[in-house]
Formats: sequence, C-alpha cells, structure tokens
Amino acid sequence: MFIMTSETPTSYSIVAESKPSEVVRVCDEVLAKLKEKGFGKDDMFAVHLTLEEAFLNAVKHGNKMDPDKTVKVDYSVSQDKLEISVTDQGPGFKPDNVDDPRFGENLFKPGGRGLLLMNSYMDMVKYNEQGNSVYMVRYKEKPLQRRKSSVLDEDKD
Repeated sequence: MFIMTSETPTSYSIVAESKPSEVVRVCDEVLAKLKEKGFGKDDMFAVHLTLEEAFLNAVKHGNKMDPDKTVKVDYSVSQDKLEISVTDQGPGFKPDNVDDPRFGENLFKPGGRGLLLMNSYMDMVKYNEQGNSVYMVRYKEKPLQRRKSSVLDEDKD
C-alpha cells in the first residue's frame, strides 16, 4: 500500500542591512536551503540570479542606499518549489511603468533589464500594490511541463 505524505514547506525570514554586500549572506542562506531540498543546478542558478537582482534593486532603488533601512527576505522551501519575497522600506514603484528593454530606444538604456531577468527565470513574479515588495516562485517541475505530461499520459490510455 502506498501512502502519500504531504510536506509542509519550511518558512524563513531574513532582515538584512540595506547594503549591497549583504546580498552574499542572503543568497548563501537561501541557496543552502534549496540544496537541502534537492534543487538542481538550473534552479540554483535561476534563484541566485533573481534573488541577487531583487535584493540589489531593493537596496539601490527602494532604500536609496540608506544604511538605516533594511531589506526583508521571507521565503519558504518545499520539495517542489521555492516561494520568496523581497521587501524594502522605500516608497515603491509601478512595474508597468518600466519600459521593456528589448525594444526601440530602450535597447540602449540600462533600466528594466533586472525585471526582465526576474520574469524570465522565475515561474511567477508579482509585486504588492505599493511596489516595494516582489513575490517570486520557482518550481522544480514547471507547471507547463506537468500539464503537458499529464495530457500525454491521458492519451496513452
């Protein structure tokens, strides 16, 4: 008899000083938890890249390099996914107002590339209404891949 067990994700919270060098400590802690849960190299690379980008955006753009402010990183890790939010103490921004760096004159501007990168490597990216917190999800097995495989499995019957 097969008994299916459900694992409750483990949640963590980090409050980091608002300085660029703190990104190393934050990334090291999150990546260690991912490794414990068996996430692969592709997942580790994607999370490292996007977490670094989100954290540095929070320090530079959100908190304006103010050392008296902090960046809060909340995350939960389960066997199949990482959920993470990065929140700064700044006034926020409207992601829809950031130009797409892939087109026209925006190709030559430095802004917007980090948001594009985060959207490319994470399976879900959402911002709170204020725009000072980003919530991201990375699945081990991509939802689209799961959907495709379940359709294929149905066709075999």
